[in-house]
Amino acid sequence: MSALFRRATPANLAFLLLCLVGLIVFLFPFWAPDLSVTAESRTALLIFSASVVLILIALISEAQTGLTPHTIAMIGTLVGLNTILRVIDTVFPLPGGFSPVFLLIILVGYTFGARLGFLMGALTMLVSGPLTAGGLGPWTPYQMITAGWIGMGAAWLPRRKLAFPSLLLYSTLWGWIYGALTSLYFWPYALNAPDIGWEAGLGWTETLLRYGRYYLVSSFAWDTARAIGNFLMMLALGLPLKKVLERFRRRARIAWESL
Repeated sequence: MSALFRRATPANLAFLLLCLVGLIVFLFPFWAPDLSVTAESRTALLIFSASVVLILIALISEAQTGLTPHTIAMIGTLVGLNTILRVIDTVFPLPGGFSPVFLLIILVGYTFGARLGFLMGALTMLVSGPLTAGGLGPWTPYQMITAGWIGMGAAWLPRRKLAFPSLLLYSTLWGWIYGALTSLYFWPYALNAPDIGWEAGLGWTETLLRYGRYYLVSSFAWDTARAIGNFLMMLALGLPLKKVLERFRRRARIAWESL
């Protein structure tokens, strides 16, 4: 992440701005003084529009700093494949929150770097969103940014002896983290139950405790299925897919500046 500050390129600045906006939005329940349906709708629409614009700017900037037509075609193909996988998951639901789309997001980030990993995750959720049961909505920016962070973080995993174990651990942990972050979108509006519902003015500590209890009750079991699925997908397909992506990277002769 420090490279974002050392190299003030358009791509780095776009990603830094997007991550900061995302962090502020995800922490909204912890600093928001009050909430209403109208405020929620307007805020979500603004966030969604800003996210799409920033991602497109980042994509254009990235294309000017090392991408080749072959790599752009590869990303388009992989996003399309993930879209198909997500549609199949919608038609034939897998257990709990398990979805096959996170495997490629993690491996692209690990192989090609943080910026491209972020784009892989965010664009997967944006492109596949209209074809899923829920479609696009105020929750879409949360999914895009969280999936982007999954791809971005994979770029900073160990590269030698602990490479594959770290990929296994990383993909498993993000099964729970993804659910915990995306659940922040609807938690303040979901219910008013004592001890687990959102309430203005409680302070960071109590709000965090309430959300922890809410997450354990509502999402933990669902996300556990995703975590197990991520682990099994990476265990079964991670190494061969990683070799394919690394071979493509070598043949494409891409000049990268890893974050």
